[in-house]
Amino acid sequence: MLLSLGMILIGFILLTYGADLLVKGAGRLALLVGISPLVVGLTVVAFGTSAPEAAVSLKSALIGKVGITVGNVVGSNIFNTFVVLGVASLIAPLVVHAQVIRKEVPLLVGASFLLLVLSLDGVISRWDGVLLFVLIVAYTWWSIHSSRRESSDVSDEYGQRFGEEHDHSIPDEVPGLKQTGPKAVFVNLFLLCIGVGMLIFGSNVLVNGAVAIAELFGVSDLIIGLTIVSIGTSLPELATSIMAGIRGERDIAVGNAVGSSLFNILAVLGLSGLASPSGVPVASSTLHVDLPVMIFSALACLPVFLTSHKISRGEGVAFVLYYCIYIAYLILDAAASPHLFLFIRLVLYIVVPLTVIFAAYLLIKGIRQHRRGEYTLKR
Repeated sequence: MLLSLGMILIGFILLTYGADLLVKGAGRLALLVGISPLVVGLTVVAFGTSAPEAAVSLKSALIGKVGITVGNVVGSNIFNTFVVLGVASLIAPLVVHAQVIRKEVPLLVGASFLLLVLSLDGVISRWDGVLLFVLIVAYTWWSIHSSRRESSDVSDEYGQRFGEEHDHSIPDEVPGLKQTGPKAVFVNLFLLCIGVGMLIFGSNVLVNGAVAIAELFGVSDLIIGLTIVSIGTSLPELATSIMAGIRGERDIAVGNAVGSSLFNILAVLGLSGLASPSGVPVASSTLHVDLPVMIFSALACLPVFLTSHKISRGEGVAFVLYYCIYIAYLILDAAASPHLFLFIRLVLYIVVPLTVIFAAYLLIKGIRQHRRGEYTLKR
């Protein structure tokens, strides 16, 4: 028991630091070859913080522990929306100004529905994996193309966070990182390789520890993937968004969570479908419960982002409570609790109606604000 928990802890540490080195190395290399800080923020950083999910899911797919593969991605996306955005908004309300971010939320909703459709036959096949991976390549190209038309204030925000002359995240004592030329390229390539190595080794240790815990407690790989593994592999997203919220970098905090969720669906599951010889099976419980919850977590952003363009502290509290309700359901279901049916009825008859009423209120409020703005412009 202690050995397995120790393996999980070591795996989390290796994944976190490996992802950090990957982000710094890849981000600096991108800047050295002339890619804009905005694109680095939307792609390299968002994808880099999802590197732990990719490493763990690919490892799980290769060894046949597909429950962890799917559970890790679905659980991480639910965690990204409800906890990462919720906790970050508690620090400071997240005002979303970037046009590209407002486009990414509908894309995330579309990708979530696409995953549900592809899973209806009970498996994410290799052809499904090809489709998902092609879409992430197209999304990356679109992000780079659309960044050229992004507003100057958003570009400045990303430039201050990832730009060369303002990059305070890179320690001065690390030689070569704040320089240009062949030396900087070599140092950052070295960091990139070390980061990838830590991700590979960390994923091996974490998956082995998680499988041992699942066997010890007699729970499925899926439950372990939806809870312990998904939370642990989402810690980089949580740390990045919290720090961005503290620094007032609003678009980075939101873009990191949304971009990482897109990467999880399109790239991580796409590569996992390609890597698994017979595809990635999707459990019935995932199809009927976890995937709908993931879609709901994406849909919950729409009335917030498309109307008030911000996540207030109150909405952040609601997001965190949604995640607590979801985890409570997983625990009651795994324990075969006699109170599970009562819990489901409370959610269906109290939480769901309140959510619909609140979403309708936000939409009506947003429409009225929009009409007032048009009336003011006409006058």
